[in-house]
Amino acid sequence: MATAAAPTVGEKVVADADELPKAVVRRLVKDKLSQLSQDGGEIQVLKDSLLAFSESSRIFIHYLSATANDICKESKRQTINAEDVFKALEEIEFPEFVASLRTSLEEFKQKNAKRKSESSKSKEAKKSKTEEPLMENGEAQENGVEDGNNNDAAAAAADGE
Repeated sequence: MATAAAPTVGEKVVADADELPKAVVRRLVKDKLSQLSQDGGEIQVLKDSLLAFSESSRIFIHYLSATANDICKESKRQTINAEDVFKALEEIEFPEFVASLRTSLEEFKQKNAKRKSESSKSKEAKKSKTEEPLMENGEAQENGVEDGNNNDAAAAAADGE
């Protein structure tokens, strides 16, 4: 009788890298099943069922990626873009996903653009604060314009009055 050899450490690492995060799969499955259930109660999912969901999702992702890669290569490009994925979904007969994915992508882009603009504004504010010249008393001058009254107050403060 021949028995299968136990996987080596290298094989185990490769297998783990291909797996989807179990907690994410569990949360997605439970959330979707809760939405679909009539009573809205807590749904229990067996470990084997979660493994089946995870494995089928992984296979779907690989199939979609390979199809999008083929579409990309037909266009003589090396980088897969969103349109390649949308075309791949239609080619593998899942066109019902395209509209919702386009919407999600646009929401993501808007959210990301908003985050980037907020980040750049805060960086500019920090930069402008560090570039403002300091007066003798350590306070920053406003807009680099010296006001006669401010200079008198700063001189008085420096003299201890």
